[in-house]
Amino acid sequence: MQYLIDFLESNRIEKSKIYEQLKCSMEEAKILKQMTQNYVQGSIEVVVSEVLISLFGEKDYLHVKALPFVRNLLDQGWITHGSFVNLKIGEVSNIELLNSTVALSSTFLKLLEEGTLEVELPQIGEYTDHLEYLKDQFLRIEFYQQLGLSKQSLTQNSASSNRIKSKLQQLESRIEERVKATKIDIVVENIFKENELNQKEQIIFLALLKEEYAGEFESLRDMNTLVSLISFDDYEKIKNRALLEDGAKLIENEIIDYDEMLNGFGGVSRSFFIHEELLQKIMHPNKDKKAKKIKLDMLINEQDLFELVDPKTTLDDVVLTPKTRELLDNLLKQLDRNVVRLLREWGIKEKRNGIDAKIIFYGPPGTGKTMTALSLAKSMKKRVLSFDCSKILSKYVGESEQNVRKIFDTYRDLALKTKSEPVLLLNEADQFLSARSTDASGSAEKMHNQMQNIFLEQIEKFNGMLIATTNLLENIDSAFSRRFDYKIAFEKPTFTQRLELWRKLLPETAVYEENFSIEELAKYKLSGGQIKLVLKNCALKVAVKEEPIFLMQDFIDTIERETKGVFGEEKSMGFLVTEK
Repeated sequence: MQYLIDFLESNRIEKSKIYEQLKCSMEEAKILKQMTQNYVQGSIEVVVSEVLISLFGEKDYLHVKALPFVRNLLDQGWITHGSFVNLKIGEVSNIELLNSTVALSSTFLKLLEEGTLEVELPQIGEYTDHLEYLKDQFLRIEFYQQLGLSKQSLTQNSASSNRIKSKLQQLESRIEERVKATKIDIVVENIFKENELNQKEQIIFLALLKEEYAGEFESLRDMNTLVSLISFDDYEKIKNRALLEDGAKLIENEIIDYDEMLNGFGGVSRSFFIHEELLQKIMHPNKDKKAKKIKLDMLINEQDLFELVDPKTTLDDVVLTPKTRELLDNLLKQLDRNVVRLLREWGIKEKRNGIDAKIIFYGPPGTGKTMTALSLAKSMKKRVLSFDCSKILSKYVGESEQNVRKIFDTYRDLALKTKSEPVLLLNEADQFLSARSTDASGSAEKMHNQMQNIFLEQIEKFNGMLIATTNLLENIDSAFSRRFDYKIAFEKPTFTQRLELWRKLLPETAVYEENFSIEELAKYKLSGGQIKLVLKNCALKVAVKEEPIFLMQDFIDTIERETKGVFGEEKSMGFLVTEK
């Protein structure tokens, strides 16, 4: 406490060890000294008028004329205001300061204790381990916290805020330079890059990570606290709340999550935290990062039942009717924590995470059933175990029934061993779903009925996401219909949808003849897959020309050849749109 005692005992304040760092006038230093004496005697807050009267007296209103000294000390961050906690000092007049209370700031108290406000910044050089990196990042969060405290009571241009901002900028520059020089993998930086997190999202993440390492559970987890950390005014606070709402990248990408709890005012507050799996990856970076994915791939290679699919497209890449898109969007809302909470409270959903749904996609070939199933899985961030149901029949009695059980048993085994929950896709499930024979006199009919009964039993017990595709729904057994939560029809695209497909698929960089008409192309009743195939064949034809220009006639010729084909009938293909 040598600096505190030196400041109090110095006959000439300007000779005290901390005076040079105060950057204030002699009158302002006297106010600080008086408040420091009150502080050590037990008075944390003092009335401004009392301090000024004791130092300058009341004659000729000298204590009133000294109010600008108090204002300057507030602006510099050496004292804080106790009477106007919800106002910035710039919004409070000097007259209002006269009978208000003030206190020494934590910044000034630190100066009294340590004799300096200088922070030792890290040396430029590569990081040797992730803990060294985190130490710098946590210091960065402390600066943001200090700025947040100063914003509550100081003007934006205060000396205190400027000192903190300067140190923060230096530190952020050092961190950036050190990261560039680092040769080892830093897990946190990889998370930032993989998810394309902006600076504000990074600060939120680092603040929550700091809480985990500190073992604290309240300080930085509240939404308002996190928003204040990255906001410089009330408008920004309103705007930045979107970073922590459902659908925001941090939550959508399963980087952070939150618990909801009742607060003392009867409302609901959110406490945020980093996902456990991600947290373990950061805290134990040397463990095999891809163990789960590699394990699933290896297990798939050991069996010949399922095909493992990593979907490449989302629902935004598939042209769907508004009604179907709305239904699938509502299905995805099962991932919303508030929706899950309500469903559990009402007894509709069991206490398990993830989406529980059994869906039938039905419609003629080439209308996009399989591609939509894969895109839905991608939107859920799920891999897909796909099974071709046409493979199920066996010429040996009893084997078809065993194969049905094997589908579900193998799926459950893979999900359990990999601690994952892929989407189960049953393609061409017509024979499973068709009406059972009421007069099963032959062995084939009995076997088919038995196979369907087992399938019905397995569907009943299934937990997770199951999608079955079929060409015809008219013959579906009513018992199966009741077991599926959604039955979604797929039809050939309308003119408007074909127009959208052509617009999305036609290359922007290509050259087209004058008066080229997309509307004219959309008049041809093609499926999405046919449109894509026509474009591919037409592009190959144009690419070999001396002048590679797309002509309407090229498309018309290719369309006629595709629709008529050698069989004299319309062919059907897949239905997918990918982004350009």
